[in-house]
Amino acid sequence: MTPTASTPPTGPTAAPPAPSLLRIVGLPYFLIAFVARLPFAMMVVGTLTLVVAARGSLSLGGLTSASVGIGTACFGPLLGAAADRYGQRRVLGILAVANAAALVALAVVVYSPAQDPFVLLSAFAIGATAPQVSPMSRSRLVMIIAERIPAGRRARTTSSTMAYESAADETVFVFGPFLAGLFASLIAPWMPLVIAAAVILVFVGAFALHPSASHVSVHRGVDGRATSKVSELFRIRLLVVVAGMLGVGIFFGAMLTSLTAFMTEHGRAEEAGLLYGALGVGSAIFALGVAFLPARFALPARWLLFAGILFGGSLLLLGVRDVPAVLVALTVMGFGIGPTLVTQYSLGAAFGPADRSATVMTMLGAAMVVGQAIGAVTTGQVADAAGAQPALVLPVVAAGLVLLAGAGNALLALARRRRAASARVPDPVR
Repeated sequence: MTPTASTPPTGPTAAPPAPSLLRIVGLPYFLIAFVARLPFAMMVVGTLTLVVAARGSLSLGGLTSASVGIGTACFGPLLGAAADRYGQRRVLGILAVANAAALVALAVVVYSPAQDPFVLLSAFAIGATAPQVSPMSRSRLVMIIAERIPAGRRARTTSSTMAYESAADETVFVFGPFLAGLFASLIAPWMPLVIAAAVILVFVGAFALHPSASHVSVHRGVDGRATSKVSELFRIRLLVVVAGMLGVGIFFGAMLTSLTAFMTEHGRAEEAGLLYGALGVGSAIFALGVAFLPARFALPARWLLFAGILFGGSLLLLGVRDVPAVLVALTVMGFGIGPTLVTQYSLGAAFGPADRSATVMTMLGAAMVVGQAIGAVTTGQVADAAGAQPALVLPVVAAGLVLLAGAGNALLALARRRRAASARVPDPVR
């Protein structure tokens, strides 16, 4: 997934090649980080299944799943800031124990006589203590790239790394819900949460203790404090990327909800998840393909192109009347959404302060979670009131927001380039 060192020149005085990112962190790192993401992907579906099975209330199940997302959105950036301040190892170690305990606690509370507010509070605690493995991994790898990879290879290595990370997320969020449903149906409704707790203790613990965790403090001052100002997190160029990620989250939430409504009207509600997989698979494949794009294909241009593909594919939803037509639209949108995500994470890594990289990555992750909640709730209300066809308009609107944010980013990049040209200073982000 990451570029390897080029062949060194021959001769007795030839310098040894600089190591690749894969050689620096080792293959076990990527395996551990991949498995450590699975519990987060299992939580939402696992809590929904458990609450519906134990309490017999679909509405309570939906509220419980939403509470998990709200907890993650509220505390995710704070956990990232804590990791930037105190180091990932300490923060992730605490979260691994706390989140595993919260998962088991929800299973106990659901089967107890406790009132519904306690169920929602337990679900909120799950989201609030969720180990942010994906953003922490991105932050960690970005730090290592900045420290150990030669300057001429950093841009491509960062792009390749973000491509792998996005593909890993897509894969996990396809198989995580599947595993949760499998364990719940074959064993018991509470089993997905118990298994998730065990995986968190083992693999998130291993991720926290991995030697690569020591790299996240390389840019800090001697007292351990971040050297950049908090105000740097609120610069317009970074906020535009956060807005784009919010649009992606709204798209995911609106697309899944409207697709479920569409399949329900066609009497095939149980196939909605399988059909949605076409979006995830295409997204993962094309996200990996970003690693092979030439460096001269600038990030702002990539965002515009792939967001345009996403928007064009979403327009196909306006005329769908059968399942094959929806499948075609999902496939086309998958071509655009994966590379767009990779580009947004790459821009976030470039625009954010180096010593607050975990905060930046968790900001992007929280924006996506909030967007998913907004998209799901809004689309659900439209589907209940007017049916599936009007609900399919919401993913189009969300894709338009992503494209609009990409246009804003391109305009800002153009303004930076003009200022750099006038000052005869090259633009650091192309």
